[in-house]
Amino acid sequence: MDKKENRLEVFKSALISTIKSISEKKDCEIKFGKSNLGDGNKVVNLPELNRINSAKDFSLIRARADSEALRLKYSNNDIFEEYKPKGEMSKKLYKIAEKIRYEKIGSEKFLGIKKNLFSEYKENKKNSESNKNKLTDSFDEYLKSFFFNIKETKKSKINFNKNFKKNLNFLKNNIKDQRKFNSLIAEMISELNIEDKEHSEDREESDKNLKNQEKQERKDEADSQLAEKEENQELSVDTMTPDTKDMSGEDDKSIEDVEDAGEKTSIRPKTVFSENNKKYKIYTDQFDEVIRAESLESKEELERLRATLDQQLLQLKSFVSKLANKLQRKLLAKQNRSWDFDLEEGMLDTSKLTRVIIDPLNSLSFKKEKETDFKDTLVTILIDNSGSMRGKPISVAAVCADILARTLERCSVKVEVLGFTTKHWKGGSSRERWINEGKPKLPGRLNDLRHIIYKSADTPWRQSKNNIGLMLKEGLLKENIDGEALRWTFNKMRKRKEERKILMVISDGAPVDDSTLSTNANDYLENDLKDTVNLIEKLSPIELLAIGIGHDVTRYYNKAVKITDVHDLGDAMINQLTDLFSNKKTLH
Repeated sequence: MDKKENRLEVFKSALISTIKSISEKKDCEIKFGKSNLGDGNKVVNLPELNRINSAKDFSLIRARADSEALRLKYSNNDIFEEYKPKGEMSKKLYKIAEKIRYEKIGSEKFLGIKKNLFSEYKENKKNSESNKNKLTDSFDEYLKSFFFNIKETKKSKINFNKNFKKNLNFLKNNIKDQRKFNSLIAEMISELNIEDKEHSEDREESDKNLKNQEKQERKDEADSQLAEKEENQELSVDTMTPDTKDMSGEDDKSIEDVEDAGEKTSIRPKTVFSENNKKYKIYTDQFDEVIRAESLESKEELERLRATLDQQLLQLKSFVSKLANKLQRKLLAKQNRSWDFDLEEGMLDTSKLTRVIIDPLNSLSFKKEKETDFKDTLVTILIDNSGSMRGKPISVAAVCADILARTLERCSVKVEVLGFTTKHWKGGSSRERWINEGKPKLPGRLNDLRHIIYKSADTPWRQSKNNIGLMLKEGLLKENIDGEALRWTFNKMRKRKEERKILMVISDGAPVDDSTLSTNANDYLENDLKDTVNLIEKLSPIELLAIGIGHDVTRYYNKAVKITDVHDLGDAMINQLTDLFSNKKTLH
């Protein structure tokens, strides 16, 4: 064996030992000379060492080995495969993102590895100049510019920042949680529609037959959803204009609609929202859904999410109890309970027991509570389930809903907890239909709505408490169209028999739906929200209060407060709710 071969064998042995040591996988298999890198969770493929001719080659191999060791240590292949998107280009970008994730974790822990990786990054940047496939290089540089502060030099025809910026901090904060990171990055990549942008010309002919097939499948699915919607959904046709494509002549009926069919209401929604309808359009509501929380996840997953919420509530246990008791005392005090005595029937007056003993024939020993001004009340909590609420805001909202539901229930006040979001990012079946129909201008709302019932008014808190934890579910939170959510909630509340109705909205700011805003005016959804709020506040008996999570929402709601922390929630809720339960109509 010559000197060079001996040196390579020593280097090879060192690489193997280093990989096994860093990865903590003594049974991993290291292969040399394979072209495919990273083949499973226990296999490492490295280039043939005989091709090493310079110090630079040694450095690159070391960086490659370090990267593979970090993959073995920090990347679970089963999770990686679970969230892998469809399409060759999407898979490449997904793999790049995962590589950057585990290299970021390793570089923070091992300074030597960081030095090796940065040398490789520098070399790869030089070599990428001649690479015809600039999309992968630009995506790689874009993520490295954020995670490693490496200057971005290669620009892509796709504006990654436009699509990714709002989620980058979440990815960074959850970089050690592979499941959260992979699920979100896969979703973000899929939203780019990379395959369409890169290969549309090559696939045009082959897609014709596929589109026809998918169109038929969507039609069948739509018919099925429509049938289901007629049973379970109550999205109002009142939000639709006369020229909307999928306009129907009657409101959809749910079980609750049937139960409340005989109720008298103070106003008719079509009268209230008719002027608003002239300004706001819906391209189609065929794919919208109203769904109960328990239908979105398994019982086991709901229990796990509830346990997570309970952990956040644990340190607030005494605070929650004090809040409930204090609020209960204030609300019950407003009933000004009083009694009529010396009655022939009613509840036995224990203070008159001596009279009963002395004169058993005396029948005037009963009492009855007088009718009070305290109205039979429904409180509806409507929570923004948008992507911008991810993290602390949605946790605060879930805690808020849980506290309110328990507290008001103890005061014999009916409480329902609702949520609103969309089924997809940037459109969905609605957008697909719009594209297939020639992309007409100004289509109106262009996404599929998802309205969630976490707790119905007639369901006790104990039976619904697991549902509230669903708000912490990754992937649930997407986009938000507040105006329609308010109208759906209004139509739901108006059918209830309670005399007093209070709607509390919990949100973090403006309505956002990229698909709708990209095809309509920039203030399209905001104006609809303002108009809807204005109509409810002025023309409806429903009392409307908004709570802004970290943001001031007074530009949309006349009655609004701002909450920044869970500990601020107690006094704010007590003050605002007692104001609402009083005869006063203003907030302080």
